[in-house]
Amino acid sequence: MVKLTSSPILFIIIIFYFFQLSNAAYNVVSFGAKPDGRTDSTQPFLWAWSSACKSVTPATIYVPRGSFVIRAVVFGGPCRSKVVFRIDGTLVAPSNYWNVGNSGYWILFSKVVRVSIYGGTIDGRGSGFWACRRTGKNCPNGARSISFSWSRKIVVSGLTSINSQTIHMALDHSQNIVIKNVKIIAPTNSPNTDGIHMQSSTGITISSSTIMTGDDCISIGQGTKNLWIEQVACGPGHGISIGSLGDYAKEDGVENVTVTSAIFTKTQNGVRIKSWARPSNGYARNLVFRNIIMNSVYNPIIIDQNYCPNNRGCPRQSSGVKISGVTYKNIKGSSATQVGMNFQCSSNNPCRGIKLQYIKLTYNGRPSTSYCNNAHGTTTGLVIPTSCL
Repeated sequence: MVKLTSSPILFIIIIFYFFQLSNAAYNVVSFGAKPDGRTDSTQPFLWAWSSACKSVTPATIYVPRGSFVIRAVVFGGPCRSKVVFRIDGTLVAPSNYWNVGNSGYWILFSKVVRVSIYGGTIDGRGSGFWACRRTGKNCPNGARSISFSWSRKIVVSGLTSINSQTIHMALDHSQNIVIKNVKIIAPTNSPNTDGIHMQSSTGITISSSTIMTGDDCISIGQGTKNLWIEQVACGPGHGISIGSLGDYAKEDGVENVTVTSAIFTKTQNGVRIKSWARPSNGYARNLVFRNIIMNSVYNPIIIDQNYCPNNRGCPRQSSGVKISGVTYKNIKGSSATQVGMNFQCSSNNPCRGIKLQYIKLTYNGRPSTSYCNNAHGTTTGLVIPTSCL
């Protein structure tokens, strides 16, 4: 019997051998995927997923350098063990936007647990779809680039998403999600290209990421709870938005959301809460926006309970969404409009428990102004503009 202590090299070899046995690896090229940017590699990716998902030990799906074209695809679970996607290459949507545009999704993970995605780029090739929408032709509904539905214990790290047809990353009915070091890019005039959208999900952390889109950098929909957003650079785009809420008369609320150490640059909004002006049992409560820098932001701090984009089909009623317990702390920088703080709350359900703490927002080098309607709260420390609460 060989003593491992007497042979360090043998010890390393044995450890490596057992590591290989306990971590199954699947290279998509081995299943027939072609990194040429032309060949449809959808089925090889599904074969690799099927093998990894059936593995009794943790499995890694490896995507090497190159461009791999895949159509709308569902990676379904549950799997038998943890699965890691390690991506060095680029996943590319088909050049014909109709090929994924009517599915609603491009890459969908459904009912998976303990799935991690590291690195790589996904290119939704959305420009043709956007052009179709601008011309008013008969167009598909559009596809979200990467989605997680009914999933748990997900990590997305180091991923770059460019030019999604619609939303870049969507979370729905999911729990315990970590998104970090991601980069999301789409032109400022690309419609509905939200960076990250979530609803009916809980336990989400988004950190150390850059988002530049034609819509909300992050949109927080009904049923989102226990969300932490930290060190996110947003812009161009429409800011970080809670809502729009009040889409339905009966809907789950939003609570326990923190946005901290974020930077907004030339965005349409900074931190926004928005709801439709119609009856609803929805709510937004226990929200904290702190340690934020605004650089030429059009609406740095805004609550809009009369939300109606393009003034089309506006309900023109009073919003039933109850907004309470909202803290704005240590927010500094410049507004691109005179009104730095704008609280337009519901007449039937006024905003309550708004806290303004150490705010300094200027407009053209001078103090900005504030506007309040049906908003109530307190002020602590120096607040510029002067509080209207």
